[in-house]
Amino acid sequence: MRPPTIRDVAERAGVSKSLVSLVLRGSDQVRPEKREAVLRAARELGYRPNAAARSLSEQRTRTVGVLLNDLRNPWFVDLLDGLNSLLHAHGLHMLLADARLNRRTGQDPADPLLDLRVDGLVVVGTLPDPAALGAVAARMPVVLAGAREPVPPGVDQVAGDDEQGARLVTEHLIGLGHRRIAHLAGYGAVGELRRRSFEATMRAHGLADRAVVENGDMTEEGGYRATVRLLNRPDRPTAVFAVNDITCVGALSAAEELGLRVPQDLSLVGYDNTSISRLRHLWLTTVDNAGHEVGRRAARFLLDRFERPGGEGRPHLAAPTLEIRGTTAPPP
Repeated sequence: MRPPTIRDVAERAGVSKSLVSLVLRGSDQVRPEKREAVLRAARELGYRPNAAARSLSEQRTRTVGVLLNDLRNPWFVDLLDGLNSLLHAHGLHMLLADARLNRRTGQDPADPLLDLRVDGLVVVGTLPDPAALGAVAARMPVVLAGAREPVPPGVDQVAGDDEQGARLVTEHLIGLGHRRIAHLAGYGAVGELRRRSFEATMRAHGLADRAVVENGDMTEEGGYRATVRLLNRPDRPTAVFAVNDITCVGALSAAEELGLRVPQDLSLVGYDNTSISRLRHLWLTTVDNAGHEVGRRAARFLLDRFERPGGEGRPHLAAPTLEIRGTTAPPP
């Protein structure tokens, strides 16, 4: 038995083939009752559009390549959810690629997605060489999401405002009465912006000599080791601001292992408001870095580029908020 065709759907719905085509493309130029008749006929017949044929006729694959720099970063889950929700609403599908895996195999990270002829590219997280996106941007719309490195002309960039987020944390801790505050720092442009903002806020409050920075690698183990070093100092801090939530979990483990109660003896703050921070037995005070909004804005930029290609890249910083939970309190 042959599969149903667009002609069969048109005959069942009592409309023209061109109207069926408009409905299947998501056009808003079709009356609601006609759209419903077409969709009902397609369901009854079990009709599925031939994506390959449609791609050839439209010269589009209706897919968006998403190059993810770190599959292990839980903040990217919220970003991808925001990105996908808007793309899906416009009939587009995501294709994910692991940039780290591609680099380890000696492949240009974007090559697998370009080979599949995606219509646009969203790069999530920091790439070693963002300038390489310039060549891709000459062929298709490109958006960099969740990273703060400089980008080539023509590439849109969406991220959270790391300076504002770090300022919110530091002022919260100072407002609670803390004076000896440490920062578990990260790397890359994001880590640098959070560290500099922490130091600037401490300096603005006359506490530059009380600010301590301990470098880490943005992992749980790195957070644990850095916090052990901090807490073994003779003038140990009464509060620790970690560069991200997973680092903060390591700091929490170190505090408990050394017999310190959180938040009675030591206040801890993370960053990104990931699902980890919301676990009831952790319940971290953290910064909501607007991951869902960053993803939706990245999708919006990409959709705008489809309609109006070319032009300079646009930057956008989403405003963070502080989520005060159970790991901060006045100093002992």
